[in-house]
Amino acid sequence: MAEIRNYTMNFGPQHPAAHGVLRLVLEMDGEVVVNADAHIGMLHRATEKLAEQKTYVQALPYMDRMDYFSVMANEHGYCLAVERLLGIEVPERAQYIRVMFDEITRILSHLLFLGAHGLDIGAMTMFLYCFREREDLFDMYEAVSGARVHAAYYRPGGVYRDLPDVMPRYVPTKIHGAGEVAKLNDSRSGSLLDFIEDFTERFPAHIDEYETLLTDNRIWKQRTVGIGVISPERAIELGFTGVMLRGSGVAWDLRKKQPYEVYDRMDFDIPVGVNGDTYDRYLCRVEELRQSNRIIRQCVEWLRANPGPVIVDNHKIAPPARVEMKGSMEELIHHFKLFTEGFRVPAGEAYAAVEHPKGEFGVYIVSDGANKPYRVKIRGAGFNHLQGLNEMSRGHMIADVVAIIGTLDFVFGEIDR
Repeated sequence: MAEIRNYTMNFGPQHPAAHGVLRLVLEMDGEVVVNADAHIGMLHRATEKLAEQKTYVQALPYMDRMDYFSVMANEHGYCLAVERLLGIEVPERAQYIRVMFDEITRILSHLLFLGAHGLDIGAMTMFLYCFREREDLFDMYEAVSGARVHAAYYRPGGVYRDLPDVMPRYVPTKIHGAGEVAKLNDSRSGSLLDFIEDFTERFPAHIDEYETLLTDNRIWKQRTVGIGVISPERAIELGFTGVMLRGSGVAWDLRKKQPYEVYDRMDFDIPVGVNGDTYDRYLCRVEELRQSNRIIRQCVEWLRANPGPVIVDNHKIAPPARVEMKGSMEELIHHFKLFTEGFRVPAGEAYAAVEHPKGEFGVYIVSDGANKPYRVKIRGAGFNHLQGLNEMSRGHMIADVVAIIGTLDFVFGEIDR
């Protein structure tokens, strides 16, 4: 009889099965995983050290490039930490805009999870459906910031500018005639708020489509039910947050437990799992799509009725309006000094955390009173989840490793930051 021995194999790096640059060394007993050793560091960019060489505003775009699917949520954590050091209060309208775009970002991130996770396991249609909706969300990003991904829209003290009154529109081409373009522009005839409201009315029906395809699909359930189970006690011990913790039955969400901005005024529910498996985490994220849609609708309603400033009126922190800058020497000096030297932050330290789509995203800043942070330390939302990969994979088949990587929903920009 032949001797059966364990053997090791490389799993990745590839996309989307290993989400970018994760090299997983699997020790296998036949097709069963005995040990999964995650090798990281292939994307390392020294984000925290780079941020210490820039002014506080110049460091902000580095946040975009960590979890590049949850851009504005990253910016939010950084801005909250800087604002705590400065001791400033953000205008109310800016707080509502931030909350609205945090939830738009959550939908963007969860749609990528759903599309990539479905594709990993074999449901190719999900990828196409999810990216259809992501296009509208990217248009919202582009309308306020000029960029579809790396927005740099949040700023210490508020947001870069108010919401635009018009949406960019499609124009007829050789491929798309005037009639087809008119249909595409139906929802773009008003302001950005009108476009967002139209999206929130359409989106629940699309979520129903996703659930029709997956939730009761027997193949999907065979691939996800009972896979990668984590008990609530073990999830807490491993430092899990976000859906990875809530999927195991722990109702912990910073938007409810430690509210920031105007989340305490929002009416929404926190979905919680029962079994702590891949299927429960899928259900939690799908329900979060619905809850984020609810929050966005509430923000749209408030923003329509309440105009006002969107950034602090302190020109040592926020630039003056261009009209003022071109007509006043004092404002011109403020503008010049702000964009060359930045602003000085009082000596001290601050930690701020937000409920990022992946979990708790925290930024710890130490200031020595200069115009650059002395130290920046980031708590990546997905970093802690990676350490659970080994025990979640042990005893499963190699095909289940793909499903477990998908349910962890990490992005290596923030793990190898």
